Amino acid sequence: MEKRIYTAGEIKIEVDKYEDKKAKEHRMMAYAFKMIREESGMNRKDFADWLGIPYRTMQEWELGRRAMPQYVLDLISYKVKNEKKQGNI
Repeated sequence: MEKRIYTAGEIKIEVDKYEDKKAKEHRMMAYAFKMIREESGMNRKDFADWLGIPYRTMQEWELGRRAMPQYVLDLISYKVKNEKKQGNI
C-alpha cells in the first residue's frame, strides 16, 4: 500500500493511502467509457453530441469524477458496437 506524508506545522504524519471500493469502481468505469469512446473514433464533444448527452456530464464520467450507472455504460457500448458493425461510424 502506498504511503502519504501529511505535515501539520513541524509534525509529519505517515498515512497509508486508501482507495475505497467505490472510487476504484468509478475509475474502472471511467476507463471503460473512455475506451468505448475511442473505439467510436470520436472526440469528447462529437461523442457527447452523437449520444445526446451533455458534454459536461460525459466529461465527468470519463474522468471518473462522477458515477455512471452500469446500464448506461452497457447501452452506450451496445450502440457503438452496432453502429460500427453497420458502418455508420
